[in-house]
Amino acid sequence: MISAGKLCCHFPNEEDLPAIVSLDQRCLGGLWSESGYRRELESPNSLFRILSTPAVSSQAAKASRAKDSTTLDLAAEAEPSTASIIGIGCLWAILDEAHITVLGIDPAYQGQGLGQWLLLHLLLDARRQNLQHATLEVRPSNTRAHKLYYRFGFQQVGRRKRYYSDGEDALLLWRSGLQNREFLQEIAHWRPYILTRLRQHGWQVDDHWDDEKWVENRILKGVNIFDKN
Repeated sequence: MISAGKLCCHFPNEEDLPAIVSLDQRCLGGLWSESGYRRELESPNSLFRILSTPAVSSQAAKASRAKDSTTLDLAAEAEPSTASIIGIGCLWAILDEAHITVLGIDPAYQGQGLGQWLLLHLLLDARRQNLQHATLEVRPSNTRAHKLYYRFGFQQVGRRKRYYSDGEDALLLWRSGLQNREFLQEIAHWRPYILTRLRQHGWQVDDHWDDEKWVENRILKGVNIFDKN
């Protein structure tokens, strides 16, 4: 197995914008421009995360992609990238709702659990902001992405006709209970599974919840497990 290297999930800064736009073009087809992402950085109602790792060779990325043919295809196949930013995710905080606007993984790295890790952090960010619900739109044709969202408790609640520029409808997905104790229990269940999958693909994850017993004890005591203090 090719070692994928260290993986970090963190908030971007302005210097990251060119690489973010490049990734957007590869995995989302040019959804937002650089000015659009800059607005997200500056908006107090936007929560924006990226996945980054040291750059790898294009040949290594191809080999990693070929190893697992069951990729989470959030966008059309593209050439692998040597950029260090390999995932982007964003949500808008609207009243008590987290509207997930962007979730994309470099096509060269899909199918390794990175989308799950990024979505997990976005939902944690929503919880920290005292948001109660999460919602998003997804193409009906993107069945592999559906599996990701349904695994995280999203359910289809509607359909937006001709939502996308090519005329395709959008499915409206929704999940509630981000402030409930049950959500913390779900996190304790998901986290070790996702970490195991990432590490099987060679990712070295900087994760402060490395002790499952610590997580479980915090939940039982009613303490927010995402508070590092």
